[in-house]
Amino acid sequence: MNIAVLSTNRNLYSTRRLVEAAVSRGHDCQVIDHSKCYVGIQQGKPTIHFKGQDLAHIDAIIPRIGSSLTFYGSAIVRQFEVMNVVSANPSQAITRSRDKLRCMQILSGAGLGLPITGFARSVSDVDDLINMVGGAPLVIKLLEGTQGIGVVLAETKKAASSVIEAFYGLGNNILIQEYIKEAKGTDIRAFVVDGKVIGAMKRTAKEGEFRSNLHRGGTAEIFKLTREEKATAISAAKAMGLTVAGVDMLPSARGPLILEVNSSPGLQGIETATGKDIAIEVIKYLERQHEVQQAAKQTLSSTRKVKKESKL
Repeated sequence: MNIAVLSTNRNLYSTRRLVEAAVSRGHDCQVIDHSKCYVGIQQGKPTIHFKGQDLAHIDAIIPRIGSSLTFYGSAIVRQFEVMNVVSANPSQAITRSRDKLRCMQILSGAGLGLPITGFARSVSDVDDLINMVGGAPLVIKLLEGTQGIGVVLAETKKAASSVIEAFYGLGNNILIQEYIKEAKGTDIRAFVVDGKVIGAMKRTAKEGEFRSNLHRGGTAEIFKLTREEKATAISAAKAMGLTVAGVDMLPSARGPLILEVNSSPGLQGIETATGKDIAIEVIKYLERQHEVQQAAKQTLSSTRKVKKESKL
């Protein structure tokens, strides 16, 4: 296959590993900066160009879309889909996962465990909103935040009110969530590919920090999921429509609670912690999907040939 990794930085660990895995499986693989792609839309002939090159030869793509480029990146993925190119994740699912509120609403509708979450826009609703999530301490999150940025732990109701009002005053959209104290600064990431958990790690926040993100100085170690945690991760990815996903969960007294479902999960932490070749599992998934697509094309071609001969 001709595989393209859609990434703005070819030197990132995840991007490099995906290219290495693809090449090791005998595929041609290139890194394409999706922010520099441009599309042509016309009847029956959708196209994508990159630096003057027509990308009609691409068989499969692996989107590594950063949060700041979600709209444009998803549009590029969607154009590849229109051209019948296999994608590691559907464009619509990428867009869904990037909207934290929409993600929580979808997971709630699927009956999956979540921290109690509140969302509002008016300062006059702050007191009731705080009570809705069980009072302080509580966690306040910017809807657009990533890697732990824009996440605040408010220890008291007064502090929570001040932070919420400040965010509202700056025109930010935020979520308010209950603080799960029994998690003790740890969370679990399950890496899901094609409906299966292929690796999991436990992340622990550094001393004095409640955010366990590795970008915030947290540490990671291999982790064996319980049956409930594994089922929750698989169900979350399925509910979001993602075939490659990092599902972040908090351990709690009422079972695993989903924090986030990531459509472009990093590989460095999970591969280092588990010692597993996660990248190659993504490539194997693309291979299976490409085989299915080619078989369907062959069946369609044969059917058309039979119909044509029957008319003669």
